[in-house]
Amino acid sequence: MICFVGSAWMMLSRSFVEYCLWGWDNLPRIVLMYYANFLSSPEGYFHTVICNADEFKNTTVNHDLHFISWDNPPKQHPHFLSIDDYERMVESHAPFARKFGADKELLDKIDSELLGREPDGFVTSNPLIPYMFIVSIFMKRK
Repeated sequence: MICFVGSAWMMLSRSFVEYCLWGWDNLPRIVLMYYANFLSSPEGYFHTVICNADEFKNTTVNHDLHFISWDNPPKQHPHFLSIDDYERMVESHAPFARKFGADKELLDKIDSELLGREPDGFVTSNPLIPYMFIVSIFMKRK
């Protein structure tokens, strides 16, 4: 068995989740016992199981659809995004982004230019909106 790591955000197929739950071999249980005491097991458990299971190892896509500005190296702590990241974020075409702080200028630009939101208004379900960023805001906006 080879251990793998990756993003904690992922999409899993129903058949793979059933394999992890019902495991027609012992691999999911063995890997679960191995990762039971890890600090960040969501960043390794599913990756290790899927990449070691013959039935699923060729079904992976190595992209979590997030725009993240990482520290360099070692990619352990994302930077808070600022207005300086806006163009790269839009050009990435990633539907998700993180890590947002209290940069009101960036959040307002996302609201108005990407989501079509008026100040103090609501985001509509307009299908003409070119991109939709679903964001995690770690600090309250002022």
